[in-house]
Amino acid sequence: MKQFLLPVSPDTDGSVQLQGEDYHYLVRVRRLGAGDSFLALLPVQDTGSGRNGGKVLVQVLSVDGGILIGRCRPLPTEAGPETAPPESLPPVLLFQALPKGTRMDLIVRQAAEMGIAGIIPFAAERSVPKIRDSGEKLERWKRIIREARQQSGSSVPTSLYGPLSLEGLFSYWETLKGRYSRPLGLLFHQDPVSPLEKLTLHNYLGKVLDVVALVIGPEGGFSPGEVSRFLEAGFKPFKLGDTVLRTETAALCGAAAVRIILLENTSWIYQPR
Repeated sequence: MKQFLLPVSPDTDGSVQLQGEDYHYLVRVRRLGAGDSFLALLPVQDTGSGRNGGKVLVQVLSVDGGILIGRCRPLPTEAGPETAPPESLPPVLLFQALPKGTRMDLIVRQAAEMGIAGIIPFAAERSVPKIRDSGEKLERWKRIIREARQQSGSSVPTSLYGPLSLEGLFSYWETLKGRYSRPLGLLFHQDPVSPLEKLTLHNYLGKVLDVVALVIGPEGGFSPGEVSRFLEAGFKPFKLGDTVLRTETAALCGAAAVRIILLENTSWIYQPR
């Protein structure tokens, strides 16, 4: 279901005014007019929590003079189970090594569609792009996130951090470990690097977790030194299947697999062999 992300909170009487790109999207692209209604998400301050700001129904009052005026109303209480909020899940973060070209655009879009709570780009040893002059890229990725959430209906407020250096990434990971009592870091790697490789995602995810961080390498993968540092920092290694995936494919497969297991964690029980 398509939704709109309100850039500002409504006034005390529930009214909102939208113009510029928001007006163009709602009136010119979606062709909404006075009397129409659309589903919207309220802004949320604590974006790192993985919680959304609540859904409302916005009734369009007028679209004159390049300004859309609407009134926010609660969703009908008789809404069926398809509109019920999903069961609470730990936020899933994507630590993505910077890829070449526009591949990061695709990674950001797919991660936002899947409900990834945070995307943290970082520069690995084999990353071709550099961190400098990243302001325009960050703004573009933020626009992509908003478009993806509005198109997919994701209620998770996907945040964007960085890009970070490798040292900055490990510092951020240490901050997460201090903030959460049960964090899990997963290092997706193309080659077996530890006896723990035999463990499945169900092994890793079949416990109570506060946050899950997925690490995806660049083209060419991580260097041996980087792998050692991730393992020393407490990340658990995992190999996705028996083929070598492109970085954008690995990000999609890894995030999708983790999200599905977390969503279905009440319907399966791990039976040790």
